[in-house]
Amino acid sequence: MEAFASRDFRRYQLARVAAILGAEAQAVAVAWQVYSITHRAIDLGYTGLALFLPGLIFLLPAGHTADRFDRRRVIMVCYSLQCLCSGALVLLARAGTHNVLAIYAVLFCIGTGRAFSGPASSALIPHLVPEEHFVNAVTWGGAIFQVANITGPALGGLLFTFPITRFVPDSRLEGAGIVYVFTLSTLGWFLVLVSTLHARPGRMEHRAASLEVVLAGFQYVRRASILLGSFSLDLFVVLLGGATALMPIFAHDILRQGPRGLGMLRAAPAVGAVAVSLLMARFPLHRRAGRWLFVCVSVFGAATLVFGLSRSLWLSLFALAVAGAGDMVGVIIRGSVLQLATPPEMRGRVSAVNSLFIGASNELGEFESGLTAQWWGAVRATVIGGLGALVVSGLWAVLFPKLRQIDELTAESLRAHAPAQEVLSGL
Repeated sequence: MEAFASRDFRRYQLARVAAILGAEAQAVAVAWQVYSITHRAIDLGYTGLALFLPGLIFLLPAGHTADRFDRRRVIMVCYSLQCLCSGALVLLARAGTHNVLAIYAVLFCIGTGRAFSGPASSALIPHLVPEEHFVNAVTWGGAIFQVANITGPALGGLLFTFPITRFVPDSRLEGAGIVYVFTLSTLGWFLVLVSTLHARPGRMEHRAASLEVVLAGFQYVRRASILLGSFSLDLFVVLLGGATALMPIFAHDILRQGPRGLGMLRAAPAVGAVAVSLLMARFPLHRRAGRWLFVCVSVFGAATLVFGLSRSLWLSLFALAVAGAGDMVGVIIRGSVLQLATPPEMRGRVSAVNSLFIGASNELGEFESGLTAQWWGAVRATVIGGLGALVVSGLWAVLFPKLRQIDELTAESLRAHAPAQEVLSGL
């Protein structure tokens, strides 16, 4: 609990809870709304693509912005944009739109805000707690994130089916519209809390913008094999093994559940993640972090395989919970490696590179899932993805031996594997 001694850390985590609750509830509503309009798996994939493309387009300026300007201000501007986007979704739902292109356009704008806020948010965390408490902060931050991930989808499913016309007969905000109003309110609360933070991390990069400065994050990651291995491992495992985009199909067509069942499926990975986060907060990982990373990635792949084959709601929920537990260990290890192995003045740009990999694994992974499900069916796509995740885990253990050999999660230990200072000065 050491990280909670920091006032700013406590407030920022409260803000994150609000924002994640809204985002996860909104994701359930968007997925169900789009699938209800088109009934095509590929259109679910396009929702992920719309969120991912801004991260690719704005990757370089987003990382430089996080290092060049006050990271707190960057976050507030980005979330203000997301407030406007949620307001647009409310208007579309109120109008009863069947135009999925309009929904994709709003998702693209949401993705733009996330493209800039992601690196700034990641780089802000080390300013909120002392360095010796950073791994504890990552662990608790992960637990809090997953608690919100449990509650958010469930709230989304409940709000989607809330019979508001019983209480407001003339209401035109049924289903998705109610969820979007909730998301708008959570984003407003996020902005209020972030505005009260005392931390004011000013400019970290003092050199003028140039192609060399902007590309420095890529150069650093390329030279640091533990970062390149960590980022790419997450990319390919989640790209292949992630089944989030297909959950509306599993809920509707395979498990015969409604929006509430979809909310349960979306929340199940977070249940396992919270359990393992609380366990690691009490019993932190002191040794052999690299080996544990690969073990838990393999667990994620195997659990995804079981989920794809399951025809029982409860077995599916259990498999997703196990997958979430395995993934959470990886999140904690990778998050610690990212920040502790990177110098402060480079964290924004390196975090932007990481955001690209995460975006590719999550949002682009949703597109890949929708595309393969359109070709092979949801079950085959998920089973093949789980097998692919297991193969990637084995290959990466061989290709990146330094990542496998990571022992302690400390700045001193991790920076021993980072580029030498004379190399860094040339970036």
